[in-house]
Amino acid sequence: MRLRDKSSPRLAAWPAGDILWAPVAQDFTSRAMPSPAQAVRDGLAVMSDRIRPGDRVAVAVGSRGISSIVEVCQSLIGWLMSRGASPFIVPAMGSHGGGTAEGQVAVLESLGITEAAMGAPIMADMATVPAGTLGGGITVPTDKLAAAADLVIPVARVKPHTDFRGKIESGPAKMLTIGLGHRDGAEAIHAVGLSRLSETIAEAGQLLIRVLHVPFCVAIVEDALDAAAIVEVVPSEALPSREPELLDLARTWMPYLPVPELDVLVIQEMGKDISGNGMDPNITGRFYDPRLTARTSVDRLAVLDLTRHTAGNATGIGMADIVTSRLAEKIDWQQTYINEITSGTPVGVRLPLVAIDDEEALAIAVRTLGIPPRRLRLGWIQNTLRLSRLMVTEPVLGSVAGEVRVLARPEPISFTAGDLVPPMFPA
Repeated sequence: MRLRDKSSPRLAAWPAGDILWAPVAQDFTSRAMPSPAQAVRDGLAVMSDRIRPGDRVAVAVGSRGISSIVEVCQSLIGWLMSRGASPFIVPAMGSHGGGTAEGQVAVLESLGITEAAMGAPIMADMATVPAGTLGGGITVPTDKLAAAADLVIPVARVKPHTDFRGKIESGPAKMLTIGLGHRDGAEAIHAVGLSRLSETIAEAGQLLIRVLHVPFCVAIVEDALDAAAIVEVVPSEALPSREPELLDLARTWMPYLPVPELDVLVIQEMGKDISGNGMDPNITGRFYDPRLTARTSVDRLAVLDLTRHTAGNATGIGMADIVTSRLAEKIDWQQTYINEITSGTPVGVRLPLVAIDDEEALAIAVRTLGIPPRRLRLGWIQNTLRLSRLMVTEPVLGSVAGEVRVLARPEPISFTAGDLVPPMFPA
């Protein structure tokens, strides 16, 4: 694909010195647990009778960047071994990693889930077998290796989903149905449409708990600072009632932008390790379903780069208005297309305008709005997980007084060779 690069003529000039911004802090409440690993061990203490010596146990792990995922999995696997079980890890991430076994193992390894770190083998095979049929006639596929195990235990973060609303969104039930279903399962479940996805996941989750002999799951809820606030071992029979309660807490504790409207939101990086949609629409307001809304609405959304851990997967790029050529050149279109086709949301891979660099991306956003620079309401964030430190322009400062701490005096937005000078946040 031919892209505009730094040799291309500029389409817009940055109004140097006319736009001032300042670093601000949001003082979110920290709910970080002192030891997620100990929380796992405490929760497992009452589950001993659910594991028998010699059981082959498939531990299902997904693709999200969860801060405590390594220690949680290490603690679970160590406990299973102490009970005489034989645990192994299976990827449970739908079509991520290009929908290949090698790609999904690479995703796990990028998160620190390696055989050496876990002390257990990683077994990946995209083959599925039918687990059963739902009331509406939908056949539910599941991972062949997991189906052959004696028990399956999902380790999943509970969080508001990026595409739909319901009592069940992202969490253990979704990992069992869409994650362990790989591309076959993801397509089968998504085919019901976003309006029915929550109830379908709940129904399929109960089917798979029975068929796969799920004794319990490990559910993680994070606080606004991206730290584990709850790590809970949930018995499978309690999951239908407990998962919605954890989801309510996750929604309450999510970070947010401190202003209801922005003319321009600049996101430094997006990726599958940040959000299922690369950048969480619960923050940006850019949902696939236009009926959904967020606390903040954004007129222009500019994204500057992909994370390293996303490995070229740019799912959700279609929600941006402007990206840089640096970002566009890193996209692995094959795995990005597979992800969006599988979920039935081709809108997520529409091509945004490609700017030659950061400076032009911001300049185009400003020019297409027609707002005088001094009145521009612009915000910058690293990504949609980290919102405790951000940059905002002077008009935003006037509307968020009392909600944020201003860390330094406003200064001009500056660039070096067309790239935005990374913000430095004082303590």
